[in-house]
Amino acid sequence: MSGRSRRTAELRREEILTTTLDVVERGGLAATRVSDVAAALGVSPALVFYHFRTKDDLVAAAFAHAAERDVAALEEIAASADAPLDRLRRMLRLYGPTGSATGWQLWIDAWALAQREQEIQAVMRRMDQRWCAVLRDVVESGVASADFHCPDPAAAVTRISALLDGLSVATLVYRSVTRAQLRRWVAEAVARELDLDPELLS
Repeated sequence: MSGRSRRTAELRREEILTTTLDVVERGGLAATRVSDVAAALGVSPALVFYHFRTKDDLVAAAFAHAAERDVAALEEIAASADAPLDRLRRMLRLYGPTGSATGWQLWIDAWALAQREQEIQAVMRRMDQRWCAVLRDVVESGVASADFHCPDPAAAVTRISALLDGLSVATLVYRSVTRAQLRRWVAEAVARELDLDPELLS
């Protein structure tokens, strides 16, 4: 069997998704073509279409693959035995944009596509629900232990999540908010929601 034939036979769905994310990072979700992904893999577009019926299916699956890793990391923190305040601090640090923020760039890119692409919209809704669920679990745990004081954890989590999303867009797209401001304003808002000293979240 030639090297190319062996490569074709061994190609797996996860490898396609990982390569798709590399391509997306360079050009964005909307501009990514199946032919670009196939070229990066060294295979024919037909093989990519064997695993994914359409380009929209491929893009949605690649976004889901990346988002799943992000949410799983948050769920791991939420499930730890740390005190609620420690878990909350770690989750807020992980959720906000850090480093080159490639994960956040992908989410912002997906928001734009989600207005027209139902597959992306469905993935985003599912991942957002999971993120809010793990954050709510931590808040409710802190309320139960009397570390936090919050009469309506579900509403508080919705407001916190919306603030994080909006400030992250302002930081990465509009460049009107610095990362230091983002961290400070999020800490202040979360502290108000949970009746905490903001310094505990900084």
